[in-house]
Amino acid sequence: MVKPKVAIHKFSSCDGCQLAFINLGEPLLVLAGLVDIVHFAEAGPVDESAKVDIALIEGSVSASHDIERLQKIRANSTYLITIGACATSGGIQALRNMADTNQWIRDIYANPAVIDSLDNSTAIKEHVKVDLELWGCPVSKRQVINAIRALLFGVMPEEEKDKICMECKRHQTVCVMVTNNEPCMGAVTRTGCGALCPSVGRDCYGCYGPAENANTQALANRFEGLGLIKDEAARRFLFINSGADVFYQQGELMRETD
Repeated sequence: MVKPKVAIHKFSSCDGCQLAFINLGEPLLVLAGLVDIVHFAEAGPVDESAKVDIALIEGSVSASHDIERLQKIRANSTYLITIGACATSGGIQALRNMADTNQWIRDIYANPAVIDSLDNSTAIKEHVKVDLELWGCPVSKRQVINAIRALLFGVMPEEEKDKICMECKRHQTVCVMVTNNEPCMGAVTRTGCGALCPSVGRDCYGCYGPAENANTQALANRFEGLGLIKDEAARRFLFINSGADVFYQQGELMRETD
């Protein structure tokens, strides 16, 4: 029987989500026995133009040549899955969307003409159809395995939309906002990480993107109640997932009224 083909592609990113894939360890060996990984430059095989059943994409669209390349990947894929914050919302590089890109390129580079950079860093879904988004910075190993396994069984993976707060309750993790007055983003951030930061006493900083029905205004008011000035509170939303609409809108609202 012919094994399903899988490709892992990289756009503008730090490679962290690909490394999470490599760090699967033994499950990766099991997966390699179930599918044929035909393109994964980080790990060895290179065949970007191959027709595949599942294409996973890390990274945002940040350069002019990215769009044409992305369209070819979409045309050659049955299912296209974005992995990580960069691919799903533009990533931390989307912070440049709030600045004059041409100006900072001129300020930093001795020869700006050689820099191929779009004005904005955008999510993959802004350019092609995406079948499933796996949020995170980086994406979790469990997410990737569950998604691929579901598709191999012919069903679409279930998208996790619960808030980190729900994950904390399930794990009986003490709320860091209530007990330590930490400006935790857990009330508006989707789970997927297992509430990693609160489990070790740290506040969530939103790396898994906005949860379903995220009440960002209520959380912003709470941050101010904790003593954060509006600019500090805005930065909590305008960080790793600043390109996510609900986070961007709340952050910009607070910046405008500061």
